[in-house]
Amino acid sequence: MSAINSQSWVEGANEPDGDFPLANLPFGVVAGEGRGLSIGVRIGACIVDCRALVESGVLARLDQSIRTALSGTTLNALMSLGQSAWRGTRAELSRLLSSETADLRDHPKRSSIMLPAWGMTLRLPCDIGDYTDFYASIHHATNVGSMFRPDNPLLPNWKHMPIGYHGRSSSIVASGAAIRRPHGQTVTQDAGPPTFGPCKLMDYEMEVGALMGSGNALGEPIGIDRALDSVFGLVLLNDWSARDMQKWEYQPLGPFLAKSFASTLSGWVVSLDALEPYRIAMPERPSGDPAPLDYLRGGADVLFDVNLEVSIASAAMRTARTPATVISRGNFKDMYWSLAQMIAHHTSGGCNLRPGDLLASGTVSGPTPESRGCLLERTWRGTEPIKLGDGTERKFLQDGDEVIMRAWCARAGLPRIGFGECRGIITAAR
Repeated sequence: MSAINSQSWVEGANEPDGDFPLANLPFGVVAGEGRGLSIGVRIGACIVDCRALVESGVLARLDQSIRTALSGTTLNALMSLGQSAWRGTRAELSRLLSSETADLRDHPKRSSIMLPAWGMTLRLPCDIGDYTDFYASIHHATNVGSMFRPDNPLLPNWKHMPIGYHGRSSSIVASGAAIRRPHGQTVTQDAGPPTFGPCKLMDYEMEVGALMGSGNALGEPIGIDRALDSVFGLVLLNDWSARDMQKWEYQPLGPFLAKSFASTLSGWVVSLDALEPYRIAMPERPSGDPAPLDYLRGGADVLFDVNLEVSIASAAMRTARTPATVISRGNFKDMYWSLAQMIAHHTSGGCNLRPGDLLASGTVSGPTPESRGCLLERTWRGTEPIKLGDGTERKFLQDGDEVIMRAWCARAGLPRIGFGECRGIITAAR
C-alpha cells in the first residue's frame, strides 16, 4: 500500500505541518514510567508499542522472524533482516494505521498499543558497534581549511574520495542527555607548550547519520548501485567538538579526544523509503573538478533534500521561556559526496559494516553564512559573534547552552517527513 497521500485514523497524523504522517513511520526505542524498553513507531501524536502490537496478534501476516525482532529492546535484530523485511514491516504498519483499515483502530487492546508520545522517552535506537564520521561537505571543508590553511584549504585527496575517521561509539548518547565540557590539552601558540584544563572553545556540528542494516561480509565490498539497500534509515547527529583541543591534537592523525567525549543521536530512524520522494540526482561536478573513480560512480547515486536547522537556548532563555534562537539553516542536498559514495568507499578495501553501525556525513554546511553547520564557521573562528534572543553573544558554546537540531523534508504536493529533534545541554567541566 502506498502511503504517500493516504490518511490515518491516528490523532495528529493528518496535520499538514506535522513531522509524523502515515508516509513517515520512523522506528525508535522508547521507555515510559513503569514500562521497560520497547521498539516504537511514531505516527502523529502517538507511538505504536511494537511488542504490544505483536502480542495482540494483529501482525500475524508478518513472518515470525520479523515479529520476534519487533518484540526486542533494540532495532539491531530488525536491521539484520534486510530490506525485504523492512519494507514488508512498513507496508503492514501502513495498512494497519490507514483510515481504510479497522483491524487496529477497533482492537480491544488498542489503548495499550497506541501510546501518547508525550509520556515516552526516546533512547538510542540500537547498539552501535562502530562509528565512522566523514568530512563530505565541500563548503565545510573549504571554510575550515581556509581558516587554518588559507593558501591550501582543500588537501589534494579531498575531491578524489570521501574522507573520514573512525569515531568512538561508546560515547554516543541519546537526545536529551547532558554533555559535560571535556578536559584536554590546549595551546596559546601553534608550537606549544600545552596546558591541561577544560575546553574553552566548545562547538556543535550539524550532521546526518546513516544506521546500517544488513551490511556486508568481510572482504566483500558493497557496490555503489546497491549501497543504499544496506541502509536501515537516517538520523540526526550532533558531533560535539572541542575546537581548542582539536587544533593541537589533529595533526598528524586527525580527531581524537576533541571528538570522542560525546556525540548526540536523535531517536527516530527515518527510512529511505519514506525519503524516496525527496531523492535528487547528483549534480554535475564543477568544471575542473576530477571525475570520481569508477567505483564511486553509479546510476543509484543520489542526494536527499532534507532541511536542517540548528537553534541555541541559553539557561537564562529557558528560565525566561524565551524561544531558542535559530543559528543556521542548511540542507543535506548540498553535500559534495553522497551517502552511497561514502558506503562504497568505506567498504572498497573489504571493511565489513554490520547492523547498527553508524556512518555520519560530517558537518553539513551550505554556500551562505546562514547555512554553515557549526559555530566555528558560523562565527568565523569567533570573529563574528552570534547574538541570542536574550541579548548575549556567542562565539562558542557556554555552560548551560542547549543546542536543538531539527530536520524535515517538505515540498508542494508531498507529505512533510520529519526527523524530530536532537538536543543536548552543556554542563560545566568537573
